[in-house]
Amino acid sequence: MALMITDECINCDVCEPECPNGAISQGDETYVIDPNLCTECVGHYETSQCVEVCPVDCIIKDPNHEESEEELLAKYKRLTGEG
Repeated sequence: MALMITDECINCDVCEPECPNGAISQGDETYVIDPNLCTECVGHYETSQCVEVCPVDCIIKDPNHEESEEELLAKYKRLTGEG
């Protein structure tokens, strides 16, 4: 399941550089996560780095983009060319 940033985001800029897939960018009002690029850090780290650094806990699982661990790993391999 990809992650999403809620409207509780305070635009603090700490999450964007932490994303190894470049899935986080500045949206119109808050940061946004591209579900096509988000692997929840599967393949890179044990935990989602953006969730770890967010000071307001506004990054949650996106219920509109459910993916299994296997699907996230397949996406990681596709994005990195390791598959």
